[in-house]
Amino acid sequence: MFINLDDITLFYEKTGFGDPLVLLHGNGEDHQIFAHAIEELSQVYTVYAVDSRNHGQSTMTNEFHYETMALDIEQMIEKLNLNHVTLVGFSDGGILCLIIASKQPSWLKKIIAMGANLYPSGVKPNVNFDTRKDYERTGNPYLKMMLEEPMITNKMLHKINVPTLVVAGSDDVIMKGHTKKIANHIKDSELIILDGETHESYVVRGHHLVDIILK
Repeated sequence: MFINLDDITLFYEKTGFGDPLVLLHGNGEDHQIFAHAIEELSQVYTVYAVDSRNHGQSTMTNEFHYETMALDIEQMIEKLNLNHVTLVGFSDGGILCLIIASKQPSWLKKIIAMGANLYPSGVKPNVNFDTRKDYERTGNPYLKMMLEEPMITNKMLHKINVPTLVVAGSDDVIMKGHTKKIANHIKDSELIILDGETHESYVVRGHHLVDIILK
């Protein structure tokens, strides 16, 4: 399905019945990273699996900014008149969850931010180094965004006032202390570090992801 916003069109897949669950993918991916989980989740929720701008079947633009991507999702949810939304994001999608929740939209019920970082240095130095080398070689705008953004402040985290689950793998590309910092600055949030999991391993294994969301 497609929805027209102010200046772009977003693609999303809608399945199931119940309160809305919005799934947000990571950098360079699309909604299909959640494919193994959607069938089970749609037995409990109405699932909206979205392609962010510049990803999947959504509009390609010259603008690569997390704040812009977050605004797209806000506009989509408001245009669809969704309420009691559980917002789930992985990696870049987790960043969008934090940005959106920091604005305190009244339609949020809960957020689950998985593998998110507040700023580029939250990523392990060796991963950041490799990303920079890849960007210097390719000029890839997706990599440029990762190297320069996001810039989520403690003040923004303090504004989040909905139940929040912060998730990462024990072998994540995000530094463990950084993930803990996110949880520490969000009031009454819950932190889960998944032993033996990488940045994306628990996401691509659908049943594990379902367990986290339905927890």
